[in-house]
Amino acid sequence: MQALRILVVVMGVMIVGGVVTLAILLAQKMSGVPAVVVVVAGSATLDEPAGTQIVAAVPAGDVVALHLKGGGPDRVVVVEARTGRVLGRVALAR
Repeated sequence: MQALRILVVVMGVMIVGGVVTLAILLAQKMSGVPAVVVVVAGSATLDEPAGTQIVAAVPAGDVVALHLKGGGPDRVVVVEARTGRVLGRVALAR
Protein backbone atom coordinates (compact mmCIF):
# COMPACT_ATOMS: atom_id res chain seq x y z
CA MET A 1 0.00 0.00 0.00
CA GLN A 2 2.91 2.34 0.76
CA ALA A 3 4.35 1.76 -2.73
CA LEU A 4 1.01 2.68 -4.31
CA ARG A 5 0.91 5.98 -2.39
CA ILE A 6 4.43 6.83 -3.49
CA LEU A 7 3.57 5.97 -7.09
CA VAL A 8 0.45 8.18 -7.02
CA VAL A 9 2.42 11.13 -5.59
CA VAL A 10 5.19 10.75 -8.19
CA MET A 11 2.68 10.58 -11.05
CA GLY A 12 0.82 13.60 -9.67
CA VAL A 13 4.05 15.62 -9.60
CA MET A 14 4.81 14.54 -13.18
CA ILE A 15 1.36 15.63 -14.37
CA VAL A 16 1.68 19.04 -12.68
CA GLY A 17 5.19 19.47 -14.13
CA GLY A 18 3.94 18.61 -17.62
CA VAL A 19 1.04 21.07 -17.41
CA VAL A 20 3.38 23.84 -16.22
CA THR A 21 5.81 23.08 -19.06
CA LEU A 22 2.98 23.19 -21.63
CA ALA A 23 1.74 26.51 -20.22
CA ILE A 24 5.23 28.03 -20.48
CA LEU A 25 5.71 26.80 -24.05
CA LEU A 26 2.27 28.06 -25.07
CA ALA A 27 2.98 31.49 -23.57
CA GLN A 28 6.27 31.66 -25.50
CA LYS A 29 4.54 30.69 -28.75
CA MET A 30 1.80 33.29 -28.30
CA SER A 31 4.21 36.09 -27.37
CA GLY A 32 4.71 36.86 -31.06
CA VAL A 33 8.50 36.74 -30.95
CA PRO A 34 9.77 35.15 -34.17
CA ALA A 35 11.68 31.95 -33.51
CA VAL A 36 13.65 31.90 -36.76
CA VAL A 37 15.18 34.71 -38.75
CA VAL A 38 16.18 33.83 -42.30
CA VAL A 39 18.91 35.69 -44.13
CA VAL A 40 19.23 35.01 -47.84
CA ALA A 41 22.68 35.96 -49.07
CA GLY A 42 22.20 35.21 -52.75
CA SER A 43 19.68 35.99 -55.42
CA ALA A 44 17.82 33.70 -57.78
CA THR A 45 16.32 34.07 -61.22
CA LEU A 46 13.55 31.55 -61.70
CA ASP A 47 12.78 30.39 -65.23
CA GLU A 48 9.00 30.57 -64.82
CA PRO A 49 6.28 31.64 -67.29
CA ALA A 50 4.88 35.16 -67.30
CA GLY A 51 2.12 35.72 -64.76
CA THR A 52 3.71 33.52 -62.12
CA GLN A 53 3.34 34.75 -58.53
CA ILE A 54 5.07 33.63 -55.34
CA VAL A 55 2.26 32.71 -52.94
CA ALA A 56 4.44 31.56 -50.03
CA ALA A 57 8.11 31.19 -49.15
CA VAL A 58 9.05 28.69 -46.43
CA PRO A 59 12.63 28.45 -45.17
CA ALA A 60 13.87 24.95 -44.35
CA GLY A 61 17.49 24.97 -43.27
CA ASP A 62 19.72 25.94 -46.20
CA VAL A 63 16.86 25.89 -48.73
CA VAL A 64 13.70 27.89 -49.36
CA ALA A 65 10.53 26.28 -50.69
CA LEU A 66 8.51 28.63 -52.91
CA HIS A 67 4.83 28.00 -53.66
CA LEU A 68 4.22 29.41 -57.13
CA LYS A 69 0.83 30.10 -58.73
CA GLY A 70 -0.13 31.19 -62.23
CA GLY A 71 1.51 30.56 -65.58
CA GLY A 72 0.49 26.90 -65.44
CA PRO A 73 -0.33 24.47 -62.64
CA ASP A 74 0.50 25.41 -59.05
CA ARG A 75 3.96 24.22 -58.12
CA VAL A 76 6.62 24.19 -55.42
CA VAL A 77 10.17 25.19 -56.32
CA VAL A 78 13.01 24.44 -53.91
CA VAL A 79 15.86 26.97 -54.08
CA GLU A 80 19.23 26.86 -52.30
CA ALA A 81 19.26 30.01 -50.14
CA ARG A 82 22.93 30.96 -50.46
CA THR A 83 23.49 30.42 -54.19
CA GLY A 84 19.97 30.81 -55.63
CA ARG A 85 20.31 27.51 -57.49
CA VAL A 86 17.04 25.71 -58.16
CA LEU A 87 17.22 22.24 -56.59
CA GLY A 88 13.88 20.89 -57.73
CA ARG A 89 10.30 21.50 -58.87
CA VAL A 90 7.10 19.71 -57.96
CA ALA A 91 3.81 20.33 -59.81
CA LEU A 92 0.71 20.26 -57.61
CA ALA A 93 -2.37 18.40 -58.87
CA ARG A 94 -5.65 20.25 -58.97
